[in-house]
Amino acid sequence: MTTMNTTDKRLQILEATKKTVASVGIQGVSMQKLAQEAGVATGTIYRYFNDKDHLLEELRYYVMSQMADAIQKNVDTKQPLKQQYRTMWLNIWCIAASNIDSLKARVQYDSIPLQDNQKARQHERKMFAMVDGLFTEGKKQGVFKDLDNEILSGLSLEVSVSLARKHILGIYQLEDNALEAAIEASWDAIIKH
Repeated sequence: MTTMNTTDKRLQILEATKKTVASVGIQGVSMQKLAQEAGVATGTIYRYFNDKDHLLEELRYYVMSQMADAIQKNVDTKQPLKQQYRTMWLNIWCIAASNIDSLKARVQYDSIPLQDNQKARQHERKMFAMVDGLFTEGKKQGVFKDLDNEILSGLSLEVSVSLARKHILGIYQLEDNALEAAIEASWDAIIKH
C-alpha cells in the first residue's frame, strides 16, 4: 500500500475542485462532490482547507500560478519587448487551445470572492512579474502608452484569451496568418504612435 503525502492530497483536492468548477461552476461545488471526485473522505478536505470559501480562494491562487508559469514560459527578458510580448501572447493561445477546462472556468475563477482583495492583487502581480515587467519596461522606454499595466494587459494579452475561446468553441477559426495579424493588432493597440 502506498501512502500519499500531505502535498499530494492537497493537490489532489485542488485538481478535483478545478475539474468540478469547470464542469458545473462554483455554485455546483459541494464538499461531498469534491471528496468523491478527489477520492478522499469529506473530512480530509477540512484538514487542508477551513471551508469551501477557503478552498475556492486557494483554487484561484493555484490556477493563477499555473497560468502565470505557462504564460511566462520561454520568455527571455533580454529579447526585444515585441518578441517577449509575442511569446506571451502565443503562450496564452496555446494554453487556451490545450486546456479548454481552464478557459471555460476562467470567468468562474475571476468571480471567486477573496478575503483580502488588495493582498490577492499583489500576490497575482508577483506571480505575473514578467508580464508586469514587460509593460513597466515598455512604458519606461516610451514604447507603450502611459496606462496602468492591467489596462495594457486587458487591451493586448487578454485579447488572445477571447480569440482563443471563440476559436475553440468554433465561432471562427484563426489560421496562422490571421493569428499573426491579431498579435500585431493587439500590439498596435498599446504602443505609442
